[in-house]
Amino acid sequence: MQLSSQISARDERRPRNRAVLGLSSYAFWGAELMRKRTRGHDLAALRRLNTTVVLRALHRRSPQTLAELAAGTGLSRPTVDAALEELTAQGWVTEAEAGERVRGRPARRFRFRVEAGYVLGADIGLHKMVLLLTDLGGTVLAAERADIDPELGGGPRLALLQDGLDAFLDAHTVRRDLVLARCVGVPGVVDAGGLITSVVVPEWSGVDLGRLLADGESGHTLVENDVNLAVLAERWQGAATLAGDVVCVLTGHRVSCSLTIGGRLHRGGRGGAGELGLLPLLGMNTAHETLAWKDGRRAGESEVAALARAADTADPRALDAIADFADRLSPGIAALALAVDPELVVLTGGATPLGTHLVPLIEERLRSLTLHVPRIALSELGERGVALGAVRKALDRVEEELLADPAG
Repeated sequence: MQLSSQISARDERRPRNRAVLGLSSYAFWGAELMRKRTRGHDLAALRRLNTTVVLRALHRRSPQTLAELAAGTGLSRPTVDAALEELTAQGWVTEAEAGERVRGRPARRFRFRVEAGYVLGADIGLHKMVLLLTDLGGTVLAAERADIDPELGGGPRLALLQDGLDAFLDAHTVRRDLVLARCVGVPGVVDAGGLITSVVVPEWSGVDLGRLLADGESGHTLVENDVNLAVLAERWQGAATLAGDVVCVLTGHRVSCSLTIGGRLHRGGRGGAGELGLLPLLGMNTAHETLAWKDGRRAGESEVAALARAADTADPRALDAIADFADRLSPGIAALALAVDPELVVLTGGATPLGTHLVPLIEERLRSLTLHVPRIALSELGERGVALGAVRKALDRVEEELLADPAG
C-alpha cells in the first residue's frame, strides 16, 4: 500500500515535470533563435568597432606595423589585418613607403592617409579675409589673404566670402566632395547653433551664416567667433600649447577676448563668454583709436607697423600712444584675470608688433589691479591665427565623426 502510493505520487509528478521541461525547451530554443537573428548584426557592429580602434591607433601615430597595431590595440593579428583591409578599401589607410632596409623581408607598415580629404579655415573680419586649405593632418597646403573694404555691407560681404572660397578651391583644383569640413571665423557673438549676434557687421545679426554657406556644399560647415578660434589656434600651435586656463586678447581694429578653462574653450550659455570688449565702461571698445598713426608711414606699411617703428626709435608721441593703448586694455584684462585666475594671457591680432613695448606696460598696470599678474605672451601666429583656429575646429569635427565609437 505504501509502495503503490509512492508510485502514484511519482506518476502524478511526471506530467508536471514534462510541462516544465517543455517550457524550458521553448525558452532555450527561442533564445537561440533570437541569437541567430542578431548574430549578424552583432558581428557587423564588432567589425565596425575593431576597424575604428585600428583607425584611431593609426590616426594617433603613423606608420605602424601589423604587430605594433595588434600590441597597441589588444586585437589579434587576423582582426587587425581584416580591419586594415577594410580601411584600405575605404581610402583611409595605405601602406607606408619602405624605410631603412634590413635583413630578411621587411615588415609592412601602414599609415593614416592625411591626403584622404581636406578642411578649409576662413577668417573674414572687417578689414581682411584669410583662407587656409589643409590636409587631415593639419598641414597647410595653400593660403590666401585679401583686403576688404571695412564699409562693405552684410550681403556683399557674404558674397565676397562665398566667391572667395569657390575661387580658392578652384585655383588649387580641389574636389568639393573631398572638403570634409569648413569653418569660418567672424566678428561678433556666435551661439552654439552658429547663429550670429553681430555688433561689427550689423546686417549679420540673427543670420544663420552656416546654413547659407552650406547650401549645396558637401561636408560640415561651421561658424565661430573669431577670438574663440584665435585661442584654439594658440592652444594648438601657438603660445598656449602647455597652458590650461588661458585668456586670449584679440587686438587691432577692435578688441575682443576669449578664454579656455582646463584646456577647453569656454563659450558660455550663448557664446558670449569673455566679450569684455563690448562693455564701454572698461574702455576696450575705443582702444583701437590710440593706434591711428599717420606720421612717416612707408608705402604699404600699416599704421601699427609704423607706430611700432616710431616707438623703436623712442619717439615720445609713439610711446605715449602705446601707453594709452595699455591703459585701455588693462582694466578688461584685470577683470578676466580676477574672474578666471589664468595661467597665461596671450595677446594676438594686429597690435602684436607693439608687443615689446606693450607687454611691460600691461604687466605694470595689472600689479595694482589684480591679486596676481599672469604671464603675458605674444602670439607668433600672425594674421593666420583665426584661420588656423578655424582649421582646428574643422579638424575636430571631422575626427569626432570619423573616430567616433560605433558602440556609442
